[in-house]
Amino acid sequence: QVQLVESGGGLVQPGGSLRLSCVASGSIYNPGWYRQAPGKQRELVAAISDNGRTNYADSMKGRFTISRDNSKHTVYLQMNSLLPEDTAVYYCKASSLQGLTFYDYWGQGTQVTVSS
Repeated sequence: QVQLVESGGGLVQPGGSLRLSCVASGSIYNPGWYRQAPGKQRELVAAISDNGRTNYADSMKGRFTISRDNSKHTVYLQMNSLLPEDTAVYYCKASSLQGLTFYDYWGQGTQVTVSS
């Protein structure tokens, strides 16, 4: 079993930036960031494959950047030009290999609030 711990959320003004971190307790595969706003479904923000290929939701392209440091079991989400509609709880998701089976895990989430 792997544990994921997110950090870096907070209150930021529109147009500002935040950098989220997700630290895993062990090796992870195909991590991604998701978010859930009040009254809305959880949605994909960005994902990064094990070979470094990235995938972004359309509304985040050009503003958000996902990266990973495998030596630190850490995934980052750099968020720039933040908008009020980016307000949500941001979750990290990743897979862990146990034996021959991959299992998905979620972090507890970190709140991002974009407001003046």
